[in-house]
Amino acid sequence: MLTKALLVRLDALPGKEAELADFLTEARSIVMGEPGTIAWFAIQFGPSTFGVYDVFADDEARDAHLAGGVGQALGPNTGVLFSEPQIEKIDILADKVPA
Repeated sequence: MLTKALLVRLDALPGKEAELADFLTEARSIVMGEPGTIAWFAIQFGPSTFGVYDVFADDEARDAHLAGGVGQALGPNTGVLFSEPQIEKIDILADKVPA
């Protein structure tokens, strides 16, 4: 069962919406190499609000993801593509995923 998740909200700086969308789309290739990241979604909430939702089996996998490539790429892009990221660690109570 999946027990941990992350929800990251990113507010694009004015005029940086397309670049942020590209950044998130390209981040998929990094996440594909993370066996502990069970599912990963780049999402768009509105015209300038984007995010990432991903799920993990445990805290160790979630922490490894945060320390990995995409997590590390957030820092240098803060203030360039988006304002300060809002990162929420979430506990999953129940799930339905393909076996």
